[in-house]
Amino acid sequence: MRHALTPGQKAPDFTLTDQSGSPVSLSDFAGTKVIVYFYPKASTPGCTTQACDFRDNLASFTSDGYRVVGISPDSQAALQKFTDAQSLTFPLLSDPDHAVAEAWGAWGEKNNYGRVYEGLIRSTVVVDESGAVEVAQYNVRAKGHVAKLRRDLGLSD
Repeated sequence: MRHALTPGQKAPDFTLTDQSGSPVSLSDFAGTKVIVYFYPKASTPGCTTQACDFRDNLASFTSDGYRVVGISPDSQAALQKFTDAQSLTFPLLSDPDHAVAEAWGAWGEKNNYGRVYEGLIRSTVVVDESGAVEVAQYNVRAKGHVAKLRRDLGLSD
């Protein structure tokens, strides 16, 4: 059973390894707004589109006071390859046992072409400076999601 996060709720802390092998915790971002996005698999077309969209909008997110972190079940090596291939400039975190995805409501039942299975649900959660959930969006589309998120957050283009 999937438990989605809701606005106002305290975001569950985590510590995961990034693409370079360094530990990254949600608490590292205390006092800063952070966009945590969950994606199914590095170097796949949809996930590449989404990651590049975040990369291309990173400067404007940063100037609006946001940091960006991506999380997937991929290995550290796969994340490093993805980072290098796409010139990504934000942390990608490895959640191989999907414990963080589960805690954040981003792991659950999926239905793909009639096949039902457990997997990562493309999701974005925005955490405010105090560590509370500001926005929680599940089953988001890879294409156009960053523009929609900017609109939802009231950020200028």
